[in-house]
Amino acid sequence: MPHPLILASSSPYRRTLLQQLGIPFQQDSPHIDEAPQAGEAPAALALRLATEKAHALAGRHPKSLIIGSDQVASCDGQILGKPGSRERAIAQLQACNGKKVMFHTGLSLLNSASGEQLGDTETFTVYFRQLSTEQIERYVELEQPYDCAGSFKAEGLGIALFERLEGADLNTLVGLPLIRLTDMLNHFGIDPLGPQAT
Repeated sequence: MPHPLILASSSPYRRTLLQQLGIPFQQDSPHIDEAPQAGEAPAALALRLATEKAHALAGRHPKSLIIGSDQVASCDGQILGKPGSRERAIAQLQACNGKKVMFHTGLSLLNSASGEQLGDTETFTVYFRQLSTEQIERYVELEQPYDCAGSFKAEGLGIALFERLEGADLNTLVGLPLIRLTDMLNHFGIDPLGPQAT
């Protein structure tokens, strides 16, 4: 492989997704300020944070390909953060009940040796069912999705919250658009289906 591959994330969800491509990689956690700027749109915020995450590790990994990714969820134009508690998760799901929620996942791939960087934002939309308070509380009790933007785990029981999904790559919803990432890796000479990937 031309350069070591680094996942700039502490997320176990992104690690599991990247493992699907069968390419050796290391995981390292960047530390950046994730606060949105005044008037910043959700998609722009996701791409900016993904870019900053990749650049934050460039000094520690000077001859690597660094993957930065960040996800921002929004409902009615309002950004949905990670709830962090049972009460906030229930409130967030009640606010999304019967509505459309958009997940904007920023993706950046930085060649820290050359400085070349590719970036893109993938959007995935979920349509919530009309749920009772009891259903919402039961879901939160079962999955405790306190570290997930939008307060659900689509790869688990969270799928039962929706009436339909729209998007090109389901992995985008979990937090790492693998189809777009594969395109970017190919640009830098890494083919998950090639002999160097194994």
